[in-house]
Amino acid sequence: MSALPSYRWRLAPDGLATRRQLRALGLRPGGQDVVAEVHRPRRRRAPLVAYLYRVDRAKPVRPMTPARTAALAAAMLACRTCPNCRTDAGYCIPRSLGMCVPCADNPSSSSC
Repeated sequence: MSALPSYRWRLAPDGLATRRQLRALGLRPGGQDVVAEVHRPRRRRAPLVAYLYRVDRAKPVRPMTPARTAALAAAMLACRTCPNCRTDAGYCIPRSLGMCVPCADNPSSSSC
């Protein structure tokens, strides 16, 4: 058991939010410590735990800069490019296949 206050699922007091709830409000934790946790019970398994942050101490999300936009676009292009045929597949290449679906379906051909 932790020293943090624990609440049951959907019974947390107002003014506390999870990371996802903060993000939906356009906020981020901003370096503050976790103030509480919520436990969601599950059958035959350990409960899910979500950490809560104070909304009044949260900071606004940092704006997207042109450099970050370019870096994200380059990373997504790398995820979409098939290493076998070197084409943009239009979707993120599955790691289980390691190549685009047409290349995985037709292994005898060197290109799609």
